[in-house]
Amino acid sequence: MKVIKTQDITDAVAALCIEACKIVTPDMYKAFKQAQKDEKSPLGRDILGKLIENADIAAKDATPICQDTGMTVVFVEYGQDIMIEGGYLEDAINEGVAKGYTEGYLRKSVVAEPIFNRKNTLNNTPAVINVRIVKGDKLKIKVAPKGFGSENKSVLKMLVPADGLEGVKKVFLEAVKLAGPNACPPLVIGVGVGGTMDKAALLAKEAAVRSVDSHNAHPDYAKLEEELLELANKTGVGPQGLGGTTTAVKVNVEWYPTHIAGLPVAINVNCHAARHADITL
Repeated sequence: MKVIKTQDITDAVAALCIEACKIVTPDMYKAFKQAQKDEKSPLGRDILGKLIENADIAAKDATPICQDTGMTVVFVEYGQDIMIEGGYLEDAINEGVAKGYTEGYLRKSVVAEPIFNRKNTLNNTPAVINVRIVKGDKLKIKVAPKGFGSENKSVLKMLVPADGLEGVKKVFLEAVKLAGPNACPPLVIGVGVGGTMDKAALLAKEAAVRSVDSHNAHPDYAKLEEELLELANKTGVGPQGLGGTTTAVKVNVEWYPTHIAGLPVAINVNCHAARHADITL
């Protein structure tokens, strides 16, 4: 059985937090470049150029892409043939978040309690940690800092089966229009369909940090991704909400079996930074 030490997990998470907040992923950077070529609005093209320039400066100077360095969302694929040594997995992850946000000089945005006093935890912990047990002897960690300019525009609807495909499209389009300029477009939008209320939301979150070069393996859902992207870009919101044909650069859809009486739909909106970084231990 492979042994992974908690200190290695902590160090890896710290590095991923810094990388995700300061480096635009190669697929997203390429999407900016392509969008600038395709954008019909001169102002939109100029704005996309500014986003590319911002990404270049962030990478060169090791500064955050955006001042909102987010609440840290962590996805873990835990191979069942490994053993964690030295402490608890969640503690190791949270220690890594604290280290990354402190040593990386990233803004700390998490409050310890959501209603009554909202006191800042001062190290951006706790993270939102999602763990899935998988086959194998590896530990895969994806860190996805989520700013709340976009998170606040996410939507969850419990549709009924009769609402069907058109109901899903309606929820999606309403979410894009609601987000408008406030989610810092061009967006990457994750759509989760099926399961239960919580499962749909998790699917949407996972979809929002999937590569913009990827496509759903199911041909019907791959086609739906293209249809939803077209709907988003027809709204005219455009880059940074100043008008244009690039409101989103990608829509990713994930799905799961559901109950005969339900059709849960979640839309997770991601800003143009679409931050994430991952490692396999």
